[in-house]
Amino acid sequence: MLDLERLRALHSVATYGSVSAAADVLHVTTSAVSQQLAKLERETGQKLLERNGRGVRLTDAAELLVGHAEKILSLVEQAQADLEAHRGSVVGQLTLAAFPTAVRGLMPQALRLLRAEHPDLHVLVREEDPLHSMPLVLRGDLDMAVVQDWNNEPLPLPEGLHKGTICHDVADVALPADHPLAGRASVDLKELAGDPWISSVPDSICCDWLLRTLRAIDSEPRIEHMAYEFATQLALVAAGLGNAILPRLGRCDVPPDVAVVPLAEPLTRRVYTVWREEAARRPAIRAAVTALRTGVPGTVQRAA
Repeated sequence: MLDLERLRALHSVATYGSVSAAADVLHVTTSAVSQQLAKLERETGQKLLERNGRGVRLTDAAELLVGHAEKILSLVEQAQADLEAHRGSVVGQLTLAAFPTAVRGLMPQALRLLRAEHPDLHVLVREEDPLHSMPLVLRGDLDMAVVQDWNNEPLPLPEGLHKGTICHDVADVALPADHPLAGRASVDLKELAGDPWISSVPDSICCDWLLRTLRAIDSEPRIEHMAYEFATQLALVAAGLGNAILPRLGRCDVPPDVAVVPLAEPLTRRVYTVWREEAARRPAIRAAVTALRTGVPGTVQRAA
């Protein structure tokens, strides 16, 4: 009989490429992972890892076993979800990632509701950009993720994930107070062509989106500065160093030297949660989605 935890260790090595990376994900020592794999080799009578330079690589037997392990682990997760659904209880642990403004604008209220209504559910939250969190959900490292896309650029949903919309968040443009268009009731994005911009950091969903959005209006973006947090971006705008796109969800205090102007053609981001298909019946998933929707602030349009 193959041991489930040993299969999980092998699957993690295959997924993350090394014993040490698998140990980090499984929250155990590298020695513990190595011991699990050695026991699995004795159980199967097959060599599973071979030295490859300073690392290791999977043997053909290991690759074969990993394919089965993935199916087995998926079935185990589905069985656990079915049992929770049968019991009807919102219990256990739920690991959830969200992008920063969702952590600030949605999570406090949602976590308060979950703690009050489901005290036997333990939720662990961490900040992650959607480009990073969705693969983590797909691999099983996270149970759920709160992600975003924009009305002019939908984010593809990988096969095997389900989603539920939380809200629709309108973005405005933040301009230095002495900008020629700062006093307008609204502004067209094309009117800002050629201006300097402040964006999120490279390889984040917001940075990639801003570059493509500005290029779509025949403007090669002048990204002068990059900062992950909107509070930092606004400080740079206040110093007269550029413009920034500013969503309303989780909006921090706007400095007095910044003018926030609506866009004539609104840019809206859709905020939604994703989870694995195998976990869809977990009452904890449904409870989290409900709490997130309930916690949407009044400045943002809640999903129907």
